[in-house]
Amino acid sequence: MLRYKADRRTLAYMAFTTVLFALQWYLGEVTWYLYPIGMFMAVAVAVIAHNHNHLPIFRNSRLNAIADYWITMFYGFPAFAWIPTHNANHHQYNNKLGDYTITYRATEGNHLLSLVSYPSISGFYQQKAIAAFLRDQWQNNRARFFHCIAQYVVLAAFIGVALLIDWRKAIYFVIIPQQFALFVILIFNYVQHVHADEESTLNHSRNFVGFLNVLLFNNGYHTVHHERAGLHWSLTPEAHAKVADQIDPVLNERSFWWYIFRVYFLAPIAPRFKTVSKRLARIEQERLASVRTYDAAA
Repeated sequence: MLRYKADRRTLAYMAFTTVLFALQWYLGEVTWYLYPIGMFMAVAVAVIAHNHNHLPIFRNSRLNAIADYWITMFYGFPAFAWIPTHNANHHQYNNKLGDYTITYRATEGNHLLSLVSYPSISGFYQQKAIAAFLRDQWQNNRARFFHCIAQYVVLAAFIGVALLIDWRKAIYFVIIPQQFALFVILIFNYVQHVHADEESTLNHSRNFVGFLNVLLFNNGYHTVHHERAGLHWSLTPEAHAKVADQIDPVLNERSFWWYIFRVYFLAPIAPRFKTVSKRLARIEQERLASVRTYDAAA
């Protein structure tokens, strides 16, 4: 039934998220001990949505369709949207021009403002890819088109019914976790690519190789994910180990949280903690090489 036995953990996460939602709804109040767990699980579901659209959980297409709806409810956006925005676009361009999720659209800097504004900017531009994908499916694959639209319907129904039953609970236990998940998953994309070199063979992504991978399905091993997008998440640590010594050490971070604290909170007062853009360094090297070539020809 499952493509990989490791996805027993995926199903366990989804089941736990569902039960936790039901429990919080039943209790009817935000608790210090459950709410943070619920927020974390929302982010985990976003990672699951990413994984599922690269390599579906089940061998059976009907079970995968059900998983699409289940994930959509807790992710906060139709799960299919990963296909046009991520699979077909981001993995094709990998932070080059043409990628709707480029990290340098608004600024070449890497600071707190660029970090927190990125999800809204990136999300806005991704809508074009989603609209084009739906038009294509309408013309070429009506069954898939209606499956995608059904995800919107399921999501709207889930939120709408929750609001009708109890709008306060709906905001706390449905809408806020969904929006948090959507925000954080784009933050992940930003820090995995900002100030890397999109033209490099292996230095195109930043990796986070610490404990967070245990909790979030090895999401930190980003270089090998771009090299082999269809590789199952459970196999990425081994794949990363094979190329880790070929990646610039500054792009292999041990701790996600230390990176966030160091770069976005310490760097403004201690510039030595700033990241250096490998993209801009390459562009400058190319410019100097062009000048030298011109001078030699003259």
